Amino acid sequence: MARRIPGSKPSRSAKASGAKSASEARLPTRDEVLRFITDNPDRTAKRDIAKAFGLRGGDRIWLKDLLRELQDEGLLKKSRKRLLKPGALPHVVVLDIFSRDAAGALIARPAERDDRDEGDGPLPLVEIRTQKHGTAAGIGDRVLARVFPMENEAGPAYTGRIMKIFDKRRQSVLGVLRKAQDGTLRIEPVERRQRELTLDADFSGDAREGDLVEVEPVSAGRFGAPRGRVISVIGSLSSEKAVSMIAIHAHEIPHIFPAPVLQEAEAAQAATLSGREDWRDWPLITIDPADAKDHDDAVMAEPDSDENNPGGFIATVAIADVAHYVRHGMALDREALKRGNSVYFPDRVVPMLPERISNDLCSLREGEARPALAVRMRFSAEGRKIGHSFHRVMMRSAAKLSYSQAQAAIDGRPDDKTEPLLDPILRPLWDAYAVLRRGRQSRQPLELDLPERKILLKPDGTVDRVVVPPRLDAHKLIEEFMVQANVAAAETLEAKRQKLVYRVHDAPSLAKQEALREFLRSFEISLARGAQLKPAQFNAILARVKDTEHEQLVNEVVLRSQSQAVYAPDNLGHFGLNLRRYAHFTSPIRRYADLIVHRALIGALGFGKDGLTPGEEEQLEEVAALISATERRAMAAERDTVDRLVAEHLSGRIGEEFEARISGVAKAGLFVQLPDYGADGFIPVSTVGEEYYIYDEARHALVGDQSGKGFQLGDSVSVRLVEVAPLAGAMRFEMLSEPERLPGSMKSFHKAKGQRGRGKSRTGGAARRRR
Repeated sequence: MARRIPGSKPSRSAKASGAKSASEARLPTRDEVLRFITDNPDRTAKRDIAKAFGLRGGDRIWLKDLLRELQDEGLLKKSRKRLLKPGALPHVVVLDIFSRDAAGALIARPAERDDRDEGDGPLPLVEIRTQKHGTAAGIGDRVLARVFPMENEAGPAYTGRIMKIFDKRRQSVLGVLRKAQDGTLRIEPVERRQRELTLDADFSGDAREGDLVEVEPVSAGRFGAPRGRVISVIGSLSSEKAVSMIAIHAHEIPHIFPAPVLQEAEAAQAATLSGREDWRDWPLITIDPADAKDHDDAVMAEPDSDENNPGGFIATVAIADVAHYVRHGMALDREALKRGNSVYFPDRVVPMLPERISNDLCSLREGEARPALAVRMRFSAEGRKIGHSFHRVMMRSAAKLSYSQAQAAIDGRPDDKTEPLLDPILRPLWDAYAVLRRGRQSRQPLELDLPERKILLKPDGTVDRVVVPPRLDAHKLIEEFMVQANVAAAETLEAKRQKLVYRVHDAPSLAKQEALREFLRSFEISLARGAQLKPAQFNAILARVKDTEHEQLVNEVVLRSQSQAVYAPDNLGHFGLNLRRYAHFTSPIRRYADLIVHRALIGALGFGKDGLTPGEEEQLEEVAALISATERRAMAAERDTVDRLVAEHLSGRIGEEFEARISGVAKAGLFVQLPDYGADGFIPVSTVGEEYYIYDEARHALVGDQSGKGFQLGDSVSVRLVEVAPLAGAMRFEMLSEPERLPGSMKSFHKAKGQRGRGKSRTGGAARRRR
């Protein structure tokens, strides 16, 4: 009797007996496990596989070992808690629809490559299933879809069922209206890959020369540039906020609140004390950047009076109660989910919520009563959390301080405002932080030393200078208080068996571990193989290179080996923070993930009727995918804006020399970053020296095939600026520094050189690189 294939229905007699036959009791083969994972992409967690094959007890240990073996061999990869074949898509994914096949079916591809995938191979294609009901999707749309593998090897690898359509994309071009010498109107696109358009005078609308406009292509003749029509005037390129507006439109970030959303915000009434604990006399304070307008969190600390906890502290974190004002089903909630998070540019903020909510009713303003969701956490003298409790309260911030202001007071330079706060509020906070720091040191999260730069603008919106703000203990204090509050939220919801959205950060993939291991071998640094890596092992590596010439390089490579943090309804833990449970709770004004966690806590703890609804619980997988995508969108828009600002700033300095650092290495060339400005440029490999340069992936380097000398990630070099495209935020440089002998073994270089083949000329190599 053949063993029943998992997923098929058992016979009526098998159901009645409730027992396995002898053949059913055998362990599945490797091929059967792999086939089940392929056929059931939504049921690939270890417990799903064990249940499908009827494995119990010791058989589950055997299954765990088999799955690890398949991962080690590269036949499976781990994506959150699920197992996939390498290159396979997760069950829910964001897709871009870009074409139709011969039969007219829509064809899509993933919006982004999974950061756990290696290599530069093509992204798998997805055929979109037609739907009888709901909004029809079309070419150019971005959608959230459930995907299912197909067995047809000739066509797309997957079919997809649309769960949600993002804002409909118009086939439009974003650019600047320019007037040529012959009077012709042209559109200079902001993206280099877009074609230039010409405009007839009748199609220019109210646009003027120098305006940033959105243009719809109307025709493309056999000769000359295609023509277009202005459909909206975004603003003048000379205005203060034009550069960030380019990113807002290029990345399709919602930035104008619909009228129903603003109406709900204006109609909102201040929360009352009903159903809340009265904390208005508690010494809670906010510590934020000096220019902050909304205040999510307030903190306080006090020694633990329990004689059984000598030297312990109670740390209290109060977070704005956004869930009271933004409830499921409201226009405010729909718009917040659509935005996913606030987006921060050097010249503006695109908020997740209207100002009436974010800067007024929910902001924990000094001296004003505000509703909050708070957690009180007890820590031992060693920094171990003993317990915590959540409370729905009404509070009143005792003071609004900046990071530098609070730090100056602790450092012995109090001002008139902080002087009376020093003993009763600030010193207990720093004493509690000393306790929490002991716990952090014991936990050993990943400690990468990569300074963040901030662009300061002139009144006209152009770059003034780029600075590296100091990293103060005040920053670290607030950060550690928030981390612990996030942990407490996740622990409470798990204990209540309440569904939630976790903030998860997977361990580095096996492929990335091996690449890092080979790179570190060049510096005679070993990385353990086989055992489950911990952040402490990375910290030991970083400590070895601290204050050496290789410190920046190793920090960069270790960072690149890490997975990307995302939101997920399944708990994977947070590798970087070395935490088993973690959920974003502390910033509901600017992150939708935190609002979901607030609602989950309200429902689980019986704090009111505005908790998480059953309908929301069913959609958590969809919500997690959406807000992970909006987070990546915001990061890309912020990065593009910085690149455009700096490119514009340097456009008048073509031909000048700069000190730079190699920030990326690829077959096509070198990416370099100007430390004084924090922006990147590119050096094509065809312009680097006179040798044929080979890409040594293991060492993140380009190496000359004759001399063996080259350029490596992290190297400090001198470059000359040769071309700037301000609208695209692109800069091209010329290498001035001579290549140097690289550290470590030449094994990987010779391997790459051998794979290249013999007898290839430098010219032929350059031609291949251009393709």
